[in-house]
Amino acid sequence: MSVVKNSHKDAYDLILDAIDVGIYRPGDRLVESELAERFGVSRTPIREALQRLETQSLLARDGRSLIIASLDHNQLAELYVVRAELEGLAARLAAQHATVEEIRVLQDMVAADRQLIREPRALARANRRFHKQIHLASHNRFLVQQLDLVHRSMALLATSSLSVEGRGEAALAEHAAIVGAIEARDGAAAEAALKTHISHAFETRLKSNPADLDAAE
Repeated sequence: MSVVKNSHKDAYDLILDAIDVGIYRPGDRLVESELAERFGVSRTPIREALQRLETQSLLARDGRSLIIASLDHNQLAELYVVRAELEGLAARLAAQHATVEEIRVLQDMVAADRQLIREPRALARANRRFHKQIHLASHNRFLVQQLDLVHRSMALLATSSLSVEGRGEAALAEHAAIVGAIEARDGAAAEAALKTHISHAFETRLKSNPADLDAAE
């Protein structure tokens, strides 16, 4: 097992990042000693991180073991409802409060991400950065905190809807529409565009593999 040392991140963030990038997937068992070796930290902070992740429902009990939690169909639907409302609010606030520089960053992201159309994993990472930038551009720290919680739960999904053929191109067009509305300072349009974007992502996920939804697809 490779050892990953990062003095700038605590055990909680290291485990969360590993879940987010797919090193650990729904159903995988997490073992304190293995995590400590992988991340080059002692078992005490690992144990505390696992307890925190369990409290946040990112981990579940399987007998005496802790495993990466999975989302059933109803939980997935509930997650997307909350995500659409909170992200829509973030877009509305970004249209009101984003600086000129923040808007340029969003525009640059959309342009750069077009080079990643045929790289679903890279595009998924870029997509998370894009959404995070909108959250920050809302300039509302409490909203950002709630969206961080939602996106941690999104890490429990085994695949990205961006891996579906044609979804990448459509998603980037939707991103461009969101940024255009933010640039125009049209809060209602930005909120509507963001909610439409989330709705299309959810619909794509439902269509792509409905039989696997109970296994957190």
